[in-house]
Amino acid sequence: MPVVEISGLLIVVGYLCGSIPTGYLLAKQLKGIDIREHGSGSTGATNVLRTVGKTAALTVLLVDLLKGAAAVALVKASFSWFPMLMLPLEPWQAWLVMLSGIAAIFGHSKSIWLGFSGGKSVAASLGVLLMMSPPVALGTIAAFVLTLVFFRIVSLGSISGAIAVNLFMILLHQPIPYCLFAAFAGFYVILRHRTNIQRILAGTEPSIGQKLQG
Repeated sequence: MPVVEISGLLIVVGYLCGSIPTGYLLAKQLKGIDIREHGSGSTGATNVLRTVGKTAALTVLLVDLLKGAAAVALVKASFSWFPMLMLPLEPWQAWLVMLSGIAAIFGHSKSIWLGFSGGKSVAASLGVLLMMSPPVALGTIAAFVLTLVFFRIVSLGSISGAIAVNLFMILLHQPIPYCLFAAFAGFYVILRHRTNIQRILAGTEPSIGQKLQG
């Protein structure tokens, strides 16, 4: 099978991994609701926490992390399955990892199974990062946790992480494709949080344990 076809297939599989609607399925099963019609309308762990509960939210968080990680893990494993992917062009493998990672986070927020709706791609992005560059992922998690400890606002922590990931990619001298992934993912996560940013500026964004006021 030609390199282009294998690469395209891996990117499509990355999208399909990301598009598994974890939060939607769990909310349907546990409460019989369409979570997109409740709270912020997101299918991610934060809205599941407010709408369904802590155990469900933790499950969604872990599965969404695994979705992103699986997309990249599959690409890395394919280098041994398909030797033709080990092209003389050294950065190609990093580019393929980047494209599959982007496909996974896009799939999470624009799931084909939910009419191209979904979550805000934070957990899926972190899963990609954990497989792409663990040191960068740990630094991003630290930025998220510190923001959460001081401000107790999940969305603000996510935005801080989206900014921090770019700094860590540069400081730790990561490959250019990985830096571009961080730039895209960071921008995309912030874009997906634009309504949260409006509420933060207005002082109405709920902190941990509070319900989102309609």
